[in-house]
Amino acid sequence: MRFLFLLFVIIPLIEIVLLINVGEIIGAWYTIGLVLLSAFIGVNMLRRQGLSTLMRARSKMDGGEIPAHEMVEGIILAVGGALLVTPGFVTDFFGFCCLIPFTRHAMVAKLRKHFTVVSAQHSAFNGFQGGFDQNPHQGAAPRTDSRRPSDSGSTYEGEYRRDD
Repeated sequence: MRFLFLLFVIIPLIEIVLLINVGEIIGAWYTIGLVLLSAFIGVNMLRRQGLSTLMRARSKMDGGEIPAHEMVEGIILAVGGALLVTPGFVTDFFGFCCLIPFTRHAMVAKLRKHFTVVSAQHSAFNGFQGGFDQNPHQGAAPRTDSRRPSDSGSTYEGEYRRDD
């Protein structure tokens, strides 16, 4: 509850006071320009860092690994992007911290301790199967189900056409 109070009341008040003070020093239009410039730079950084993270995740998935590190990085990048488009200097500072690789990797290392990697595989007969996996480099042991037909290795292909 305290966190929500801080997030929705205290931070906007700090932002307003800071924007007013900066506006008095450098002028209102320069302050608006600075806020817009930081949002523009942040969105471009977010695009580059996001594509880089996506490509690393894709290569890990192609190699049969779970991209746990990249998933946590993606969450941090999304939070950073949201903070950067929020007008204000405090949120921009934290948003840039989420986008700079050095600080982002430190955040990921801290946050990964609190996440559990879950692996799932899809079966045509059972839907999704999966389990908890402590080692992200191993696959999860699939659950067995007695409803699975005995010829589960067979593949049936076909086409259909709908005539109205």
